[in-house]
Amino acid sequence: MHRRTFPVVLALLTVLGVAGPALPAQASGPVPAVGAGPNPVIFVHGRNAGPGVWGSMTADFRAHGFPADRLFTWSYDTSRSTNEVLAGQLASYVEQVRQQTGAAQVDLVAHSLGSLPTRWYVKFGDGGRTVAHWVSLAGPNHGTTLGYLCALWDQGCRDMTPNSYVVGHLNQDDETPGNTRYTTVRSSCDEQIAPTGSTALAGAVNLESACLKHNDLLTDPAVAAAVRTALTSP
Repeated sequence: MHRRTFPVVLALLTVLGVAGPALPAQASGPVPAVGAGPNPVIFVHGRNAGPGVWGSMTADFRAHGFPADRLFTWSYDTSRSTNEVLAGQLASYVEQVRQQTGAAQVDLVAHSLGSLPTRWYVKFGDGGRTVAHWVSLAGPNHGTTLGYLCALWDQGCRDMTPNSYVVGHLNQDDETPGNTRYTTVRSSCDEQIAPTGSTALAGAVNLESACLKHNDLLTDPAVAAAVRTALTSP
């Protein structure tokens, strides 16, 4: 299992303006050219959302030198099953991005529910080989009790409940397997992830942002800076 070194953690905390352990384009279409460059970054939205939620962060990435043709957003039906449907669809999309860019690996950045199918792909699919960095913003990685509010009619909500089939299997044995580098960012003011500590994973670099609402992590400049730092860590 890959483990972070102290200098990397310190660098991430510094970017987020925290002293101590508390925190511490983009379209899904074809790539115009194949060539060398940074890993393609695939952004994965959360429940009842779409690719547009990543507008601020992808703009931030471009402003800091990330090539626009290396930034992607994956859109999916958030009511579908994480393990039986979505992880397989993500695997196909990752292969499409790799073939079109010529990249051996990609980086995944997920918000909220998007953390689950991306983790499933890394742990149980081919992602252990193809994903260099995985970042979860406000992910229900150990479940959220708010998932019970819609679990009766929505599979995505059922997957997010504590001790669900998906959550249980993702956290069984090693929570951060393989050589993929894992980072999580949570907020103590997150109104959607209960408890907010659910996002942190054993073996990951676990950061805490300023007091931000669930969706505000998508547009906060300090969070974007932390994500960029995580994706450029060795």
